Amino acid sequence: MNTFTEFHPSLDSYFRSIILFGRNVASYKFAMAKSLLELNQHHTNTFISLEDVSIPFAHHVCEHLKISDKQATSSSSKFLDICRGYNAGSVSHEQLIDATKKLGFVNVLDAFHNVSNGTLPVSFFEVQKHGKTKGIVLTDDLYNVLQSVQSENFALEVEARWRLVETAWSLNIAPSLLNVKHDSIKEQFFIQETDRHKRINITSSRDALNGYQKGKCFYCFRDISIQSGNLNLADVDHFIPHTLGTEFEENLNGVWNLVLACQSCNRGENGKFARIPSLEYLERLHRRNEFFIESHHPLRETLLNQTGASTDARIKYLQVMYNLSVSFSGGIRWKPTFELPASF
Repeated sequence: MNTFTEFHPSLDSYFRSIILFGRNVASYKFAMAKSLLELNQHHTNTFISLEDVSIPFAHHVCEHLKISDKQATSSSSKFLDICRGYNAGSVSHEQLIDATKKLGFVNVLDAFHNVSNGTLPVSFFEVQKHGKTKGIVLTDDLYNVLQSVQSENFALEVEARWRLVETAWSLNIAPSLLNVKHDSIKEQFFIQETDRHKRINITSSRDALNGYQKGKCFYCFRDISIQSGNLNLADVDHFIPHTLGTEFEENLNGVWNLVLACQSCNRGENGKFARIPSLEYLERLHRRNEFFIESHHPLRETLLNQTGASTDARIKYLQVMYNLSVSFSGGIRWKPTFELPASF
């Protein structure tokens, strides 16, 4: 298991680890995660037949095929071909659901709880049969995790991770060549295709960053939200202030320098604004970035490209950037007046 899962074990962390740290050869784990979040809302029974699971599962796969036709690393998939046929109108809804029951869950049910070559000590569902009807039983772990403050963020986090993975697959280039960029105005991650000078918007930066901070403010560890309109909506903050960009040759809009902060820490009374965080937060930034790197591409490759291929190189890079920022800002440091126990 990796540091993210073991450092502060909780049901929130375990659910996020499935999405953030599982290796993906197809997008079915994302579709299953989104289906679980919805099935909990619409079913009163703990046992849900595979046919009922197939409805949201197939819907999510079909919708993402409209965004990106590459939903797996394999060159062919009978199930994905049927989903494409449904989108094209040549496959009926009944045929789609029947095919999903037979083909869509071949690996995802058994592998859903596998992370980093191991199996989680919790289960959010179990595969069972009621008579001749195969299905899943939603466990107390799922019901409990969905009672947490963070549950409202899960669907957005799953969607963000899915968009990142399918974008990497659709570009059909080596992950080491990927460079995910950030639009500070739109708070959006995007990729620029150099051969066609075309911009591909991927996902909200809030949605992509939140899971790696466990839904907490980077500085004070208060709960934050990524739901638009929520009073606790997080700010996307530049750890080294964006206003120093003219002093640096490096891009301060890089993923390595972006964190989510509560509004109080970022711009409230005694907030950070354009100040440099105290040194202990540099260690926290390094730890957060290592979470990304453990989660595989594409943000992993982007961070390696931006900060270095080895741990020592990444530490040196952050230290150099921090020292430069302190020298340019006159040595003034900031830390929050209030901080909860560390969550990551």
